[in-house]
Amino acid sequence: MAEWTQKHLLDLDDVTREEIELVIETARSFKEVSSREVKKVPALRGKTVALLFFEPSTRTRVSFELAAKRLSADTLSIAANVSSMTKGETVLDMALNIEAMNVDAMVVRHQASGVPQILAQGTNTVIVNAGDGCRAHPTQALLDVFTMVDKLGSLDGKKVTIVGDILHSRVARSNISALTTMGAHVTVCGPGTLMPAGIAQMGVDVTTNIERALDGADVVMGLRMQKERQQELFLPSITEYVREFCITSERLKKARPNALVMHPGPMNRGVEIAADVADGVQSVILEQVTNGIAVRMAVLYLLLGRKAD
Repeated sequence: MAEWTQKHLLDLDDVTREEIELVIETARSFKEVSSREVKKVPALRGKTVALLFFEPSTRTRVSFELAAKRLSADTLSIAANVSSMTKGETVLDMALNIEAMNVDAMVVRHQASGVPQILAQGTNTVIVNAGDGCRAHPTQALLDVFTMVDKLGSLDGKKVTIVGDILHSRVARSNISALTTMGAHVTVCGPGTLMPAGIAQMGVDVTTNIERALDGADVVMGLRMQKERQQELFLPSITEYVREFCITSERLKKARPNALVMHPGPMNRGVEIAADVADGVQSVILEQVTNGIAVRMAVLYLLLGRKAD
């Protein structure tokens, strides 16, 4: 089996296929833990994981906390609005002070792209990127790939279509990196105003036609409209977006009959995805959430567990 060579998990650009497969195999072994009556193993007993979340989060924050606790690590949760950053302290100075308390890893979410890299370069602590700006969200992509592999087996040659606000989506960027590494064919679809310049250079097909994008897809993933990151008017109206790009049951018929329906959440029902699609038999959206705990357990274990062995 491949070895894990990463000191941090900042993005997936330099993570190999063998390392992604190692995360998947490790997550499979940990997924069973969450179904036990006592949901805990001693793999990271004595370790401390600090959760530094400077943006709102439900799924990612809670699943990282559960992942650490189910590995028997202690957790320390810090929010920006109750930290010394409100007094002018920089994020690096705050991290250095937390490091001085001998924590073993920091899980960081920040609205500015590049903050996890700054902390990885400025501290000696293991850094896990829980989402930075519009740039990367590696553990979301890993849990998405885990879910696809669990349902479809190999991703070689599979068509994965990602629909929505590609421009502002760190989930899209990380998924493109992971999926192309795993041999999938990725199509991105959305309004031209919400498509990054040069996105085709990442090895994806680009279209503004949702019927073409969904045609023959093995996986259909909707993305949330990220109004909080949109500093300009990218669309005339949400009504127009729904008319052109909402994943409806009628449009889903263009995909393969058993195509998976995915969404990283939170969902705007009736905007990027119709309610009956989100709740339909093809949807694995809640399974993504369940799998997120196992994948984040795997990531924390691979980054910290060898030191604990």
